Amino acid sequence: MSPFSSRAIAWSTWQSSPPLIDANDARLLAIGQRVYAEHCASCHGANLEGQPAWRERRENGRLPAPPHDASGHTWHHPDAVLIEIVSNGLQAGRYAPPGYSSDMPGFANVLAKEEIRASLAYIKSTWPEAQRAHQARVTLSKK
Repeated sequence: MSPFSSRAIAWSTWQSSPPLIDANDARLLAIGQRVYAEHCASCHGANLEGQPAWRERRENGRLPAPPHDASGHTWHHPDAVLIEIVSNGLQAGRYAPPGYSSDMPGFANVLAKEEIRASLAYIKSTWPEAQRAHQARVTLSKK
């Protein structure tokens, strides 16, 4: 099976996932903190702070990894979009401008569905209540 077809299959399974990831689920948070530390922190920072100068393009035209704390823009996106980006990477023409090249890999072939959801629950759990409430409204409005 080609990597593309396995990603397409992985994405189709997300379509039936529950839409709201619970950032208050202690079991999910414990898994998510481990997954984040092992797979996300090397780029997005141990404290979710992102890479330095994350809004400034590098010489290769790519942007550094953004923060996932409240200073970033992760909380502006619904859960389904976040799941797709973590699963399949940041795809040009879908959640990035056409032709955009990103260093964000897809993890659908590395992490289980629950681990991806758990990593996002952990990220969401660090946001102030205002950002969490906004992100929940955005997620629920996309049902």
